[in-house]
Amino acid sequence: MPDHKPKYKRVLLKLSGESLLGDLPYGIDLDSTRSIALEIKEVHALGVEIAIMIGGGNIFRGIRGSESGMDRASADYMGLLATIMNGIALQDALEKEKVLTRQVSAIEVKAVAEPFLRRRVIRHLERGRVVIFSAGIGSPYFTTDTAGVLRALEINADVILKATKVDGVYSADPMIEKDAERFSTIRYIDVLKKGLKVMDSTAIALCKDHDLPIIVFNLFDNGNIKRVVLGEEVGTTVF
Repeated sequence: MPDHKPKYKRVLLKLSGESLLGDLPYGIDLDSTRSIALEIKEVHALGVEIAIMIGGGNIFRGIRGSESGMDRASADYMGLLATIMNGIALQDALEKEKVLTRQVSAIEVKAVAEPFLRRRVIRHLERGRVVIFSAGIGSPYFTTDTAGVLRALEINADVILKATKVDGVYSADPMIEKDAERFSTIRYIDVLKKGLKVMDSTAIALCKDHDLPIIVFNLFDNGNIKRVVLGEEVGTTVF
């Protein structure tokens, strides 16, 4: 039995592809993937409905392909396919922990994922299945941040949990500027005005228009996903 009642009933967890890297220069570290799966399992055990938007930057990032001379749309499609690979790995890790999971892809790949059907996805969540969204929204030029917000709105999520490698939103990159200010809360409009690297501006604007809060937190502090869901003061809340 959980010690506390979760603050949120339904969440969308935004995971970057880099969260699956571990110590590898690129690709998928299965130990890191299993560690994330264990954290998700712990939150799932609280009765929280969990959807995940997975990125693909650990395998291929479309913008980098474009910068190297590829056609931008072609490069972005390669990045979207990378997210499907990550989704398969995360689904496998979750199901090895006995967590029922469905991968839902915006690009049709029937052998490994279901197509996105809003009502079916909501039914999966209501039945206690974790849903992994892959391939963004299936279109180039849109980041998985924006795709995550769109899916969160479609499934009526209470909050977006933005998992990162830092412990919140700072006035500058804390890895570079040691005196960067950390915010416990910040408004959407200030994120946009200051050009802070929380999510891309389209994603932030969508959250602002629909009053969808974002909690930015350090994924690599064990137990942080659970702490956020229980309403503890972790990371930065964008509202």
